[in-house]
Amino acid sequence: MEFKFTEQEAAFREEVEAFLIEELPSDWADKSRHWPGGYGTMEFPEEEQKKINVRYKKKLAEKGWLTIAWPSEFGGKEHTYMEQAIFDERTTYYRAPGGGIGIGIAGPTILTFGSEQNKQDWIPKIATAEIEMWLGYSEPNSGSDLSSIETTAIEEGDHYIINGQKTWSTIAHTADYAWMIVRTDPGGHRHKSISMMVVDNKSPGITIRPLINIAGMHSFNEVFFDNVKVPKENLIGEKNMGFYYLMTALDFERLLVGIGGYKRVFEQFLAYINANEANGQLNVDQSARRRLAEIATKIEVGYMFFWRTAEMLDKGQFPSVASSALKLVTTELSRNLADITMEILGPHGLLMSGSKWAAFRGFSPRGYLDCISATIGAGTSEIQRNIIATRGLGLPTK
Repeated sequence: MEFKFTEQEAAFREEVEAFLIEELPSDWADKSRHWPGGYGTMEFPEEEQKKINVRYKKKLAEKGWLTIAWPSEFGGKEHTYMEQAIFDERTTYYRAPGGGIGIGIAGPTILTFGSEQNKQDWIPKIATAEIEMWLGYSEPNSGSDLSSIETTAIEEGDHYIINGQKTWSTIAHTADYAWMIVRTDPGGHRHKSISMMVVDNKSPGITIRPLINIAGMHSFNEVFFDNVKVPKENLIGEKNMGFYYLMTALDFERLLVGIGGYKRVFEQFLAYINANEANGQLNVDQSARRRLAEIATKIEVGYMFFWRTAEMLDKGQFPSVASSALKLVTTELSRNLADITMEILGPHGLLMSGSKWAAFRGFSPRGYLDCISATIGAGTSEIQRNIIATRGLGLPTK
């Protein structure tokens, strides 16, 4: 199978690339510490980085590119999903600031399943980057099987009262709202008793505590809900249908793989190898060369699943199997990339940035630590294989 851009798509790709080159500092991508599939920072002063992010997102909102495939009445430009994919591929290749949970997950889910009131309440704020959201899915005893969540939301007058705990809550400490699932019928069927809600972080009874990840970064949190009152209009779609909405929301999430970032890091590493082999600092043996060739092949496979998923969305299909294959291939690729950098760089590959002896800008150990979570978040690799086996191949469940 070969995907080829139409003239319109090719022109749009060139337009996006020109925009990124003009709006981002020339050394922005090279100063990224973001490992594909994980989290990272930039080698820019924090205040300067914030200013660049704000200016960049404002320009995107003005062009309608924050919500590029959304209907025009909701702030979008009505581009195809293939054009959305082209935009995502180029922006991740150039390490541009991302749109976040609201743009990538909550907004599309609301547009698909939300009531007209939901759309009026949340879509304009998301479309203009006025608010940011965090994912309130996982709990201490509920990760891969989200139908086992225990956080409850009980009706009381014109509100729901939420009690429970969420964990691995990325950017909960900096976001404005939780995009979360709760159990609204505690005695009901495990799949038909879950609802999806938006919850204001400023609500009384919410406590956010940091969880420092293995790379020493504060991206995760644990969040506690103690009798938190949430207006009923914050319920998304129908009550007790949240688990089914979640399955589509996870498809949207699995599309946010940052495919361009894999290609960028691989190209940067190859450039480092070539430069250091030329000056005698490195000697890459045949075994490592074969592994590099395999990674190059896997990157192309990832791109094929990426374009295939966009094509299916344009045809009105739900790409649960294709998106699982895409997520599986790319996040496993994150580990493959980290492994080969450590193998080729040897002892120097263990040194973090800041050491004068650090190889490859100290990128290798950061990637090695970051890639661990890549195969867990948004569904483990084992879960993706189960989806491909049962939904894609029709194999029986056990």
